[in-house]
Amino acid sequence: MVDTMPPSQYWPGGTTPPDLSAALPGGTTPPDPPAALPGGTTPPDPPAQAVIQTRALTKVYPGNVTALDGLTVGVAPGVTGLIGANGAGKSTLIKILLGLLPPTKGQATVLGRDCQTSGETIRTLLGYMPEHDCLPPDVTATEFVTHLGRMSGLPPTVAKERAAESLRHVGLHEERYRLIGTYSTGMKQRVKLAQALAGDPRLLLLDEPTNGLDPAGRTAMLELIGRIGAEFGISIMVASHLLGEIERICDHLVAIDAGRLLRADSITSFTAVSEVLAVEVEEGLAQLQQELKARGLTATVAQRALLVPLGGDDTYDVVRDAVADLALPLCRLEQRRHQVEELFRGDEGAAHV
Repeated sequence: MVDTMPPSQYWPGGTTPPDLSAALPGGTTPPDPPAALPGGTTPPDPPAQAVIQTRALTKVYPGNVTALDGLTVGVAPGVTGLIGANGAGKSTLIKILLGLLPPTKGQATVLGRDCQTSGETIRTLLGYMPEHDCLPPDVTATEFVTHLGRMSGLPPTVAKERAAESLRHVGLHEERYRLIGTYSTGMKQRVKLAQALAGDPRLLLLDEPTNGLDPAGRTAMLELIGRIGAEFGISIMVASHLLGEIERICDHLVAIDAGRLLRADSITSFTAVSEVLAVEVEEGLAQLQQELKARGLTATVAQRALLVPLGGDDTYDVVRDAVADLALPLCRLEQRRHQVEELFRGDEGAAHV
């Protein structure tokens, strides 16, 4: 096995590929990603064109089961979270974007190409990590990733070199000659990510990449995805129902429910401060709620805190005086931020669509 990078003529625009291994713990800072796109053109700075665009996209399965219902959304370059409950239409959208599933109505484009007419071309530009465990147990990770590299059009030697680099990047370099059937769930997820990277994609579509992982494994996977987007400039769309985790690594979020768009916005807009004051005390929560009511403030209980509508700076004074008069140990008094979960729970004070 030769662990050097492939010749530059096999990379888009003839540029020198980045050293993927540099992103591993203890590695050095990787070089800038290639500046040229296929054909030698230079991308705009910053990129103005959406990497994914849908218009009135609808998919109805036999039996009148609607998976997508008039979905219109644009996905900007960067790391985007596609969030929604199981059955919301995330996997259906990904299959349409890959050109594997025709829509019933509407249009979808990826990197400026129509998904219905240019599906094969699109798939040469994308890396796809499926949700389900679909790995062959009786081959090694190197053999599997090399094979998929060959299927993407890489010459044999280059495919082997790309497989070695991709597996090194996801932390499986030392285990790359083991049979996949002997891998843990976390290692299998990393193999799926490695094969998605092997073809030097311009866009990654990751379907539930933390599926089946324990909390430590989910954290490691999300950090790895974040590094890919930040250090190598690859746009990524991550489909997940784990809202609290996915927002940690995303620049943008697209929230869908029952195939309809709830909201598409930057992560900072999703988690902007609200006009609600969060008050947390170690004890006496119900007592404080009654005292605030007596002073003209309506407070609602949310887990271990009281949520008080913020009418002005005097609200802070009223809450402070109530806590002091009751001699309660105050833990937290701050303006509450919106949470992504509010879109699906319909909480009071939730972010507006």
